[in-house]
Amino acid sequence: MTDAIRVRNRLFGSRKFYIHTLSIAIPIMLQSLIQSMVSLIDNFMVSGLGDICMSGVNVAGQVLFVFFVYLNAICMAGGIFMTQYFGAKDPEGMKQAFRFKLLMGLVAFAPFVLVCLVFPRQVLSLMLIGNTDASLILDQAVGYIRIAFFMGLPMTFSLCIATSLRDLGEVKSPLVVTIIATLTNTFFNYCLIYGNLGFPRLEVRGAAIATVIARSVEVIIFLGIYMKRKPDFMIGFRNAFKLDGKLFLKMLRKGSLVLFCEMVWVFSETVTTAIYNGRGGADVVSGMASSFAIANLFFVAFGGIYSATGVILGKTLGMGELEEARKEKTWLLSGSAVFGIMMTVFGLSTTLLIPVVFGKLSVGALLICRRMVILMSIFMPVWVYMNSQTAVARAGGDTAMGAIADSLITIFVMMPMLFVLAFFTSIGPVGMYMGVKLLDIVKVIAFQIWLKKERWLKNLAKQEVPEKAEEAITEQ
Repeated sequence: MTDAIRVRNRLFGSRKFYIHTLSIAIPIMLQSLIQSMVSLIDNFMVSGLGDICMSGVNVAGQVLFVFFVYLNAICMAGGIFMTQYFGAKDPEGMKQAFRFKLLMGLVAFAPFVLVCLVFPRQVLSLMLIGNTDASLILDQAVGYIRIAFFMGLPMTFSLCIATSLRDLGEVKSPLVVTIIATLTNTFFNYCLIYGNLGFPRLEVRGAAIATVIARSVEVIIFLGIYMKRKPDFMIGFRNAFKLDGKLFLKMLRKGSLVLFCEMVWVFSETVTTAIYNGRGGADVVSGMASSFAIANLFFVAFGGIYSATGVILGKTLGMGELEEARKEKTWLLSGSAVFGIMMTVFGLSTTLLIPVVFGKLSVGALLICRRMVILMSIFMPVWVYMNSQTAVARAGGDTAMGAIADSLITIFVMMPMLFVLAFFTSIGPVGMYMGVKLLDIVKVIAFQIWLKKERWLKNLAKQEVPEKAEEAITEQ
């Protein structure tokens, strides 16, 4: 066997391994793609109302995105244990993981009410400091978010069930539900934004109502699947919050670092968006928003790669096959590097959609959109690989990597750099975005060094790390 073949066999798994990986990743990516396509259609419909309406929906959506990231982080944290208990064939452990997701998801509802119903204008205005069209944009944004509030509870239950099914390798049901929900959203957007088929013309408010209807349909179907299939993580109404205190605290300790990492990320994204929005008028806000609507078509790679990595490694670790997990980790990282390059090519091709979907926006907005899509496409190999690294660490419960290597760089390097660019230069939003995202290359290097210590090589389904794993970690 030649050296080249040996290296290839060490870095890359068999065709069967990647087919299995893709069988998990592709349905999740299709689900995300469908959601992104509907989001793109939503943006297309709202963009026809002009830069102001497009900007209002985007500003409200950015605040709602914080809530979604919180829910997703909680489900990620619970999923770390769900996949390992699944590998260990421990239904009670899986139920405890589901209870953790549900309870911690409901915790966020109080601040969600305050933001959407009590102080919406005050909170949303923070996203538009320095924007020349702030007052007009806020009028649209407040009207949207007061209605969109009603999707909060349905989305919480839907996400807890959907992610738990995925943690068990069941990816087809969430895909089907997403298709139904997104078709519902598109239909009611068509009816309510412009007043088609005899419905009233509600414009931005119509878009919010359509989203609430779609989320309601989604949760009804997920609850039906939950009751009919009775998955291993199913809990009864009477014992819904019958917690194992010790295990809950263990999940909370691990989960708090995941939550910290994700909230630092979303906070930094929210602050950077607010700073970008202050670099002009509605054209900047709508231009940046439309670029992310396009980019979401290739950002689907993140969820697919993350989930597939977590399910495969989590199950292997839960079964106690630590040496096999080592090999799979290398194969998954190598595969993600190749996949990231492929997504760059796909991302660049999506620039062809910009004049078709957003032709009614201003020239300035379209220019910003095109430049941002090209820039984000170029970063795809870095971001896909970084997502895979994060999934490897969290699969074994190493949530400290994100909290330390990622969040500290964001807080102490990226944010100061952003404020320097904002207050001491006249650089535009695209240039600022490129400047801060170059730090992601540093994060990839830091993650790679961290993963070599093999803190992630743990069987969380057992109370203690097996002796072989401890020896492996010590040897590092």
